[in-house]
Amino acid sequence: MLTTNNKYVMLSFDTEEFDIPREQGRIIPLEEKIRVSEEGTNRILDILQSEGVHATFFCTTTLLLNAPELGQRIINEGHEMASHGCDHANPQPEHVIESKKRLEKNFGVRIHGYRQPRMFAVDNNTLKNEGYSYNSSLNPAFIPGRYMHLTDSRVPFMKDGILQIPASVTPWLRFPLFWLSEHHLPMWLYERLVKRTLRHDGFFNTYFHPWEFVKIWGVPEYGVPYIIGHNAGEPMQKRLRHLIRTLQSEGAEFITYNEFAEIVKSQK
Repeated sequence: MLTTNNKYVMLSFDTEEFDIPREQGRIIPLEEKIRVSEEGTNRILDILQSEGVHATFFCTTTLLLNAPELGQRIINEGHEMASHGCDHANPQPEHVIESKKRLEKNFGVRIHGYRQPRMFAVDNNTLKNEGYSYNSSLNPAFIPGRYMHLTDSRVPFMKDGILQIPASVTPWLRFPLFWLSEHHLPMWLYERLVKRTLRHDGFFNTYFHPWEFVKIWGVPEYGVPYIIGHNAGEPMQKRLRHLIRTLQSEGAEFITYNEFAEIVKSQK
């Protein structure tokens, strides 16, 4: 168990093709899905580079095999590449295996971690058999519907031989601190909740998406609802930069998920 003397921050980005329009019944070409996510990822990388921090990018093969220079930039700038399956819109059980093999073959890195699209459940035995060491597919929040995991641990735990790294939620009410929260809460409130959670748990773990950092709100062909499009684009770029600087002022250490997994395992 980590102590409250630790202040580890893990930023992650679900680096996937832009499929929000599909969820709204809109069809856009694959090329446009790739373009939006490629633009957003490059903006994220620019921010991380200028602020001097590293993060973990959970990548789909659909995106990276159509934009290989993006994957190379992630690696070249010292970030961790992890798997987010193959096709974000239509995940299949075999994608857990295929995505790892394709990413490792095409980018020459070892893939340690996995996150299932939309934080759905994934078979840990498959992850273990394929050589993954951690799984970050759990948002233990109090949100009716997709994220209603009140009985799940909100801190790292082992299951079927795989380290589970849940997304951070507040210690008491399990208020989610993921991407939608930073979109909609006033920054002073969001950062106050984050700092309290960081001090309580010794770590903070959250996730965003590349398309959040591109202007997608108000584009008719996308049909993006307000709850997703609010503050997307330049406002989110500013919010991410502000969050990083706020946590740096708290003395936080920004690390990748694999680095965090090694720390947790060494303490058991």
